Amino acid sequence: MDRLIYLSMSGAKASMQRQEVLTNNLANASTTGFRAELAALRAVPVRGDGATTRAYTLETTLGHDEKAGPVAPTGNPLDVAMQGRAWLAVQALDGTEAYTRGGALQVNAEGLLVTAGGLPVQGDGGPITVPTGAVPEIAADGTLSVKVGNQRPQANGKLKLVTPETATTLSRGADGLFRAADGDLPADAAARLQSGALEGSNVSPVETMVAMITAARQFEAQMKMLQGAEQREQQASKLLAPPSS
Repeated sequence: MDRLIYLSMSGAKASMQRQEVLTNNLANASTTGFRAELAALRAVPVRGDGATTRAYTLETTLGHDEKAGPVAPTGNPLDVAMQGRAWLAVQALDGTEAYTRGGALQVNAEGLLVTAGGLPVQGDGGPITVPTGAVPEIAADGTLSVKVGNQRPQANGKLKLVTPETATTLSRGADGLFRAADGDLPADAAARLQSGALEGSNVSPVETMVAMITAARQFEAQMKMLQGAEQREQQASKLLAPPSS
């Protein structure tokens, strides 16, 4: 009976954790450049006297889904969609270098090239600035050119594009940005982007909804097992109780 309670409890907890991951993915199904979070479960034995036969089920985060999202043209010259496994380097709020696939860029009031969330885009020599009144253009290799009036376009910096070696090189932070465990990644001269387009989320709403329904049914099954264990415990207590005088 004790083992059944442990199994049901850990199973229900694992189903709830899976629901949290799926809910977050579904909420970002329309977020530009979002990468679906992956999760798995592993068994961890309970330590202690008399508890070696019991095991908890704990969540293990595998990382993110590397599958590319759909690319849609926007016609905005500052919108960029990274191609292949390339990522765009930005400066996070804590001052560290982070990476994103969200390429909806704009120029703020200070003339800085920033993301939709206001984070400065990193270039070869730091944040990139755009002269007032200039018309920016971004080439496939990330080179930013500006045109002022009738003058010829001139190079004004280059977006820092990086390509991680493996999917596990980058990890998602609490702010939704990705960072490398071993420090800043070097710029990749071979990385390419598509200007005038945005990459959507790689989350499939239909698949995620089906997975959420499955997790909900698993949770209900675990709760029924707990209720059945409680009922059997009550019945056993009645049978073993001494007869009333």
